This record gives sequence, structure tokens and C-alpha cells, in this order.
Amino acid sequence: MAIKVYGHPYSPATQRVLLCLTEKNLEYEFVFVDLTTAQQKNQPFISINPFGQVPSFEDGDLKLFESRAVTQYIAHQYADKGTPLIHQDPKKMAIISVWLEVEAQKFDVFASKLSTETLMKPLKGMTADEAAVEQLQSQLAPILDVYEARLAESKYLGGDSFTLADLHHVPIINYLMKTKAKALFDQRRHVSAWCADILARLACLKVLPGVKI
Repeated sequence: MAIKVYGHPYSPATQRVLLCLTEKNLEYEFVFVDLTTAQQKNQPFISINPFGQVPSFEDGDLKLFESRAVTQYIAHQYADKGTPLIHQDPKKMAIISVWLEVEAQKFDVFASKLSTETLMKPLKGMTADEAAVEQLQSQLAPILDVYEARLAESKYLGGDSFTLADLHHVPIINYLMKTKAKALFDQRRHVSAWCADILARLACLKVLPGVKI
């Protein structure tokens, strides 16, 4: 099998790649990496991802890391397969690219930390820093206001169809929906509807149920 993904099923970055492959109806081999023993920081994994993180990705002789770069490669290389996650029209693709940047540079900065405090720490038997939670929620709220305005005029972030711009949000939103941070999304009608839509996709149902919270 040409495509291999090295990762952990609980890792949002790993999930991002698996969701993309599933949306494209591509077969792949999943290689489990045990993060609890720092397996990702040793060979052979460190030879693919020199930062010692997951996921790592192989497609034949091509080796990649960084989940967002991997999904963009998949979307372009296999553009004729499964769900069209990018657009051939330069102007429409530019809009998708804007929201890809928003997710990485604005949304994820706070949402990932919020997920760590409200979900991951309690799962590890640790106590969440409530002051940090409040601050992160206050920082994420105005970003979601921008999303609300965008989604009031467009069904999805990149336009009328589901694209990478939406897909990249799925793992962290899925986690935050299981915490009190869900209220931030529920308070915004269009954001709430968008979350329900993207989390109900068949690819999500295939990839995410294995993550027991």
C-alpha cells in the first residue's frame, strides 16, 4: 500500500490527515505510534518527522510531516478522488486559503490550548487551570464572532461546499464539543449549525468514533 500514516488516534493532527484521506476515499496503512513512550522521537519515526511529532506521512517515495501540509498535498495530488476539498478557480481557492490561514494562525492558537485545559488535563488526572480556561475562552470568543459573520453569508468557510478550510477545524471542535467550551459555539447560531454539519460527515463518523472520551 503506497500511503502510510504514522500517528496516534487521539492526536488532532493525526485525525486531520485521516479525515482528509477518508474524504478522498483513499486506502492507507495506519502505523500506531505510542506517544506515552515517546516512540515518535526515535527511529524510524524521527527520520520522517525530525521534530519528533505525529503524524508522519508517506506516499510512495514522498515523505512529509506537518498535518496541514499533508492534507494540502492529498487534496491537490488526488483532486479527482472523493470529496473536492480545494477549488480550481484561483479566486475561490484564494478564499479557501484565507480560512486555512485563519484556522492555523487564529482559531487553533486558542482552541487547542482550551482543549488541553478542559479535556486533556482532566483525562490525565490533572486539574484544569480555570483562570487559563476563562482567558482562552475570552480570546476565542471574538474569533468565533468573525466566524459567525462569515457563516451567516456562506454555508461553509470557503464557500458553498465543504473544503479543507472546514476539515482542518474538525478534530479540535470535536473535542471542545465534549467540554463546557461547547457553549461558546452554541451561543452563535450559524457557528453551531456549521459545527453540527461538519461533525456529522461520514468521514468523521468513520475516523472519530475510535476516540473514546
